[in-house]
Amino acid sequence: MQAVRSFVGMDVHKETISISVAEDGRNGPVRFIGVIPNQPDDIAKMAKRLAKHGELDFCYEAGGCGYNIYRQLTALGHSCTVAATSMIPRKPGERIKTDRRDSQKLAILHRSGDLTQVWVPDATHEALRDLVRARVDASMHLMRCRQQLLAFLLRHGRSYPTGKHWTQRHRSWLAGQTFQVEVHRIVFRDYVEAVWTAQERRDALIERIGAMTASWSLGPLVEALRGLRGIDLLSSATFLATTGDLSRFESPRMLMGYLGLVPSEHSSGGSIRRGGITKTGNREARRMLIEAAWSYRYPARVAKEKAEILVRLPKNVRDIAWKAQTRLCARYRTMIARGKKPTVVVAALARELAGFIWAIGQEMRLSGA
Repeated sequence: MQAVRSFVGMDVHKETISISVAEDGRNGPVRFIGVIPNQPDDIAKMAKRLAKHGELDFCYEAGGCGYNIYRQLTALGHSCTVAATSMIPRKPGERIKTDRRDSQKLAILHRSGDLTQVWVPDATHEALRDLVRARVDASMHLMRCRQQLLAFLLRHGRSYPTGKHWTQRHRSWLAGQTFQVEVHRIVFRDYVEAVWTAQERRDALIERIGAMTASWSLGPLVEALRGLRGIDLLSSATFLATTGDLSRFESPRMLMGYLGLVPSEHSSGGSIRRGGITKTGNREARRMLIEAAWSYRYPARVAKEKAEILVRLPKNVRDIAWKAQTRLCARYRTMIARGKKPTVVVAALARELAGFIWAIGQEMRLSGA
C-alpha cells in the first residue's frame, strides 16, 4: 500500500511556528494543526507526531530565521523546501492576513507546486556568506565614522588642503590638529579612535575572508575569477558567497536573470516596452559586477598584478578572461559612440561579464577543480 503524502506549511516567526497540513490530491483536505514554539525539540516532536500518518514534505518562507529548520528536518529524513518570499503568488483582493492563513496558504501552494525553492548553502558556505556580510557592515560603519570626523572638523573650520583623505599624509595632518577647548579635544580624539578601530575591524575581516577561501570548496573558482579584469580576491569571494554554486545555473541567461541584470519588460500584443534592469536577486553580488564593469572603459591590457595571477591559471580560463576584456572594452566604446549613457553601458557590460563568469565556472567544473 502506497504511503500517504502530506504537505506541511510552516509560518515561521522568532518565537512560534504555525503549522498546517494539506493532504495529497487536488482536493485533499487542509487542516490547521496549531502553533508550536520555535525550538528544535518542539520541531522534532511535531515532525515525529505527523510522520505517523505518512510521508511528510515541509515548506516555509526564506527569512531572518535562516536555514536551521531546513537542516533539522532534512537530517530527520523529511523533505523540506525553503520558498522564495518574493515569488509566492498573492491574490490582490486578500485583505486578511494571519499566521494560520499563511501556513495554510503555504501548504496548498506547496502541494500544487507553485512555490519557488531557494538554494540552501551548506554550513561552510553560509559561514563565509556571514563573514562577507560582516565585512560589508564594517565598511559601512567605517564610512560613517569617517564622515562624522570630517563633519566635526568642518564645523571648526578645519579642512585638509592638499591631496586625498585617509592617506599617510592625511593621517599626519590629523595628528597635528589641536583645539583650545578641552571638550573639543575629547570629542576629536573619540572620533579619531572610532575611525581607527573601525578600519582595524574591516581589515581583520578581509584577512579572515582570504584565509577562509583558501580552504573553501569553491576556492579554486575564486582564484579563477580573479583572472577577469576588475575582479580581485575580495570581490570574487563576495560574489560566490552571495550567489552560490554556479553549476546550479543551466545557462548564463539564468545567472543574469538571478542577478537582476536583465531588462524589465511589459509587453502585450504588438506592444513591446522594456525598462531598466529588474534588480532582483542579491544586491551585493550585482554591485560587485557593476563596480568591475567600470574598469572596461579603458583599453584592453594586462596589468602587472593581474599577469601574476593569470600565469597560475589554466589556459582555457586565461583565454576566457582575455576574450572578456577585448569584447567588453570594445563594446563600451561602441555603445558610448552611439550616445548611450555611461551607467546604461556599464549595466550592459556587467550583464555580459556575468556570462563570462558562468563560462569560467563551467570550465572549472569540467576540469574537476
